Amino acid sequence: MPAAVIEKLGIDEAVFTFIDVETTGLSPRAARVCEVAAVNFRGAERLCTLAELVNPGQPIPPEVTRIHGITDLMVKDCPSFSGVAPRLLAMLENSVIVAHNAEFDLKFLEAEFERVGLRFPDLHVVDTLALARKNWKFKSNRLGNIAAELNIPSGGWHRALSDVEMTRKLFEHFVPVLKTAGVSTVGDLAEKGRPGK
Repeated sequence: MPAAVIEKLGIDEAVFTFIDVETTGLSPRAARVCEVAAVNFRGAERLCTLAELVNPGQPIPPEVTRIHGITDLMVKDCPSFSGVAPRLLAMLENSVIVAHNAEFDLKFLEAEFERVGLRFPDLHVVDTLALARKNWKFKSNRLGNIAAELNIPSGGWHRALSDVEMTRKLFEHFVPVLKTAGVSTVGDLAEKGRPGK
């Protein structure tokens, strides 16, 4: 489905893929993905879920393990990214990506896809961090802090699937409010999160 068609879809008609990665560090060039999660929704209907630990092919530094709890032992027998990429690509097809601080996740995914000889698809992206910054006044725009302010349970924070579910709940909170402000299509929603608009 061409991007121009997806842009005109109503929010309740479009498929949104909520996505999150955990990594071995902060640089997409030097660090690698060690967990990926994605969940597809159309309206309230959950279509597909992917949650996979990934063998990053490099040690996970102890200071990073302290953040997400993923150890070398946990990923030792897991597939490399090339084993996960085809399923992730299939989920992303004709969908709109939703992530919190999307640039971080997408830069890592683009680098991982490139390493395995695949191109990360050019899709519409809705960043819940950008939406929060532009349209709300939270004390802090970190995912767990917004969730706490909205009384959204944040158990397992900093694991990919938990963060995906939390991002989904933020999205569910934001969309009805944005709809009352005239947002009705994917294009409208993407525009609401663009800087300087």
